[in-house]
Amino acid sequence: MKKPVLLLLFVVVSVVGCQENQLHTGAPKKWDGPVVTVTPKETDELLANPGMGWQTSGRFADEDKNLAGLPSESAYFRFYWCDIEPVEGQIDFARFDALLARARKAGQKFAFRVMCAGTGKGYIFVPKWLKDKGCKGIEYRTRLDGGKTPHWVPDMADPVFQKAHFRLLRELGKRYDGHPDLGLVDIGTVGFWGEWHYYGAKPPVALPAPKTYRAIIDAYCKYFPKTHKVMLIGHADALKYAIGRKRCGWRADCLGFWFAMGEYSGTIDAIGAKEAWKTAPVALESCWDMRQWKKQNKDIRAIFDDALRLFHVSYLNNKSRPLPEGEDVRREVERFIRKMGYRLVLRRLQHNKAVPAGSALTVAMVWENVGVAPPYGDYRLAFRLTNLESKKAFIMVTDASIKGWLPGKIEIGSGGALVWGERKIELTGALRLSREVKPGRYELALAVVEPETENPAVRLAITGRAKDGWYRLSTFEVVTNP
Repeated sequence: MKKPVLLLLFVVVSVVGCQENQLHTGAPKKWDGPVVTVTPKETDELLANPGMGWQTSGRFADEDKNLAGLPSESAYFRFYWCDIEPVEGQIDFARFDALLARARKAGQKFAFRVMCAGTGKGYIFVPKWLKDKGCKGIEYRTRLDGGKTPHWVPDMADPVFQKAHFRLLRELGKRYDGHPDLGLVDIGTVGFWGEWHYYGAKPPVALPAPKTYRAIIDAYCKYFPKTHKVMLIGHADALKYAIGRKRCGWRADCLGFWFAMGEYSGTIDAIGAKEAWKTAPVALESCWDMRQWKKQNKDIRAIFDDALRLFHVSYLNNKSRPLPEGEDVRREVERFIRKMGYRLVLRRLQHNKAVPAGSALTVAMVWENVGVAPPYGDYRLAFRLTNLESKKAFIMVTDASIKGWLPGKIEIGSGGALVWGERKIELTGALRLSREVKPGRYELALAVVEPETENPAVRLAITGRAKDGWYRLSTFEVVTNP
């Protein structure tokens, strides 16, 4: 089978500015002189990377004892509207600012959902001032508390609701869309806990009509255009509409119970979203938590394999609950983490052994994504050239983005194990050396960086990562021009 080749133009940004570069198609047809070839060693290390991973819930990785040493890049929080805007027009930005800063400190990105209805304590879960303004609504009770407590949910078709709620989303988006510490927005608003259902409500509460739910989804997409979004699978027609929008994937609760798994597959098939994972993330949450799986003798490997093979999961939320006891469970969780989301391996790096000063260093690479989903963030490949004598370094950020690097074909092998097909990603480019790159011996290091900051952002599944996040791979010589 012919290997796919990704053709990219390297645009180099260094301390001395941009320079013209060449476009290469595949591997270089001819090397000018001797070549250095590096074949990095793949590692089975557990990695925490942006846009994927084992989520903490309502807390951060450095305070979640139930992680038990597992890596986590995503901290997921939910808010009732009444708690973040108790006074009209006074949104609690300080809370969001603090949580974003706290996420960065914990090495995570922040994810959140806004909710307008629930079943716990309290009569109203939206701000009281909304009802006082004359917003229409419905009073309901639920079987979860024996029908003892009355609750109220707004009519989301009411212009009073839409004006106030869309303003909330607009202001949150204006302040936080594209924020470097915001990883994911969960499209909530509708249903109990923002889950797009009102199961068990008495009298029954109807979900919004298509015109209304589309307006709600449109508001999230309009005000968070840069941030990836997910929406719960509870309403098939609404989910189909959401997935058709840019940067919107799906989310499902109750992973681990077969009726739920069948419902996921049936819904995704019905709305034609089997390949939605290629452009936006899939987030799953355990049913109750994994201890219930163990209690009911569920096949944990089979559950995880379905999440990987069928759904191409990028996020798993176990509600920050303890893992079931047993080394067998721990092994399965670690195996799952090594395969979920994306996992990038640099298979081969080649470059000139020596180049004249002021010329270009040709670099050719072969990569593989051995995970089950692509990276969704626009992180760039970057090179650092460090003079081994003077220690002066030059960082060159290319336009080669890892966004959309698809994994190989997924098949079930003998014994139920997952087997990964081959899908190579080949990149070739010329790194133009500025006049500041003087003759001498240089170390070549690689990183996947945030383009805005040039800071390493993605861990690779290879050995050799230094404390600063760069992978020191080889050396080459810059020689005096003849």
